[in-house]
Amino acid sequence: MSHPLLFTPLPLRSVVAPNRVVISPMVQYRATDGFANDYHLVHLGKFALGKAGMVFTENVAVEPRGRVTQGDLGLWSDSHIEGLRRVASFIKAEGALAATQITHSGRKGSTPRAFEGSVLNEQHAAKGWHPWEVVGPTADPVAPGWLRPRQLTAAEIGDLVSRFAVAARRADAAGFDVLEIHGAHGYLLASFLSPVSNTRNDAYGGDRAGRMRFPLDVARAVRAAWPAHKPLFFRVSALDGADGWNLDDTVVLAAELKAVGVDVMDCSSGGLTGVATAAPIKRAPGFQVPFAARVRREAGIKSMAVGLILDGPQAEAILQAGDADLIAIGRQALFEPFWALHAAQALGCDPDWTMWNPEYGWWLDKREHTLGRK
Repeated sequence: MSHPLLFTPLPLRSVVAPNRVVISPMVQYRATDGFANDYHLVHLGKFALGKAGMVFTENVAVEPRGRVTQGDLGLWSDSHIEGLRRVASFIKAEGALAATQITHSGRKGSTPRAFEGSVLNEQHAAKGWHPWEVVGPTADPVAPGWLRPRQLTAAEIGDLVSRFAVAARRADAAGFDVLEIHGAHGYLLASFLSPVSNTRNDAYGGDRAGRMRFPLDVARAVRAAWPAHKPLFFRVSALDGADGWNLDDTVVLAAELKAVGVDVMDCSSGGLTGVATAAPIKRAPGFQVPFAARVRREAGIKSMAVGLILDGPQAEAILQAGDADLIAIGRQALFEPFWALHAAQALGCDPDWTMWNPEYGWWLDKREHTLGRK
């Protein structure tokens, strides 16, 4: 076959992704007070060793109450830069682009780790995990039993726009090549987009233009703070799964984001009214790819597909169909950290193991000879 698109470099402003494989942001709950540590270096470093073209950290909060849990990473202080710089430096040294995602949890903050339930209780208090204030477009909680948020004022929204911009500057100082704004999964920006969660009647609510105002303000401020030569992504829930925000809305938002300097739409779904980060639609391999495809075609912006993309041939077919420009791998990478290298083998573009680090590839190629397969 011709050289696979999956392993064709992709220029993004002044940087070049060596291939189209992206490790998606995945929370790990192992930070203390927002600081990256050895766990994050090893966790993310193995994906760089596995030759993904771009490796995202988990989301980093723009202020302490913007964390989802006590174990999340942060960039609300200059003191967080050094630990993340160490991670970014290793990723880049292995040939990948280092990426991070800035976020505010909004009304979904101050929760236990995902595998410990969605609501803080006495068991968590005994561990010293105590709730903090959560905020949102209104005072309505995510669901019964969740913390009730405080409605943000217009002045506080303006302050948060500035916090996103400052976090972007810190991400640059940490050496990241790519930055993503998290506007999905029911977190703060997503909760402003959806008419289900945003019933305000001021400039930040009402019609779609009003509900998009805060996320677009953040995108403008971040684009101005983030170096012009570095690409900016925006993660969106293409539909919120609650009969509110839908794919038509996402196409309009994508066009607006492109106009303010966003380069890639990262197309996920769901998460508005619960912990799930995908819309309540039937899940099957590539179930969210149609979202990335429509955004790419109708908004004229590069898109990234994510969601049960399991192997190289499937990823290659998505790219060949013109449905996306980048392929984000999440949980499959946890199962298979060297996913990109295995995809290259499956697509027949690395028969001599030359894409692997020589410390690995030399031995693996020798094993093929020993086994009589070469």
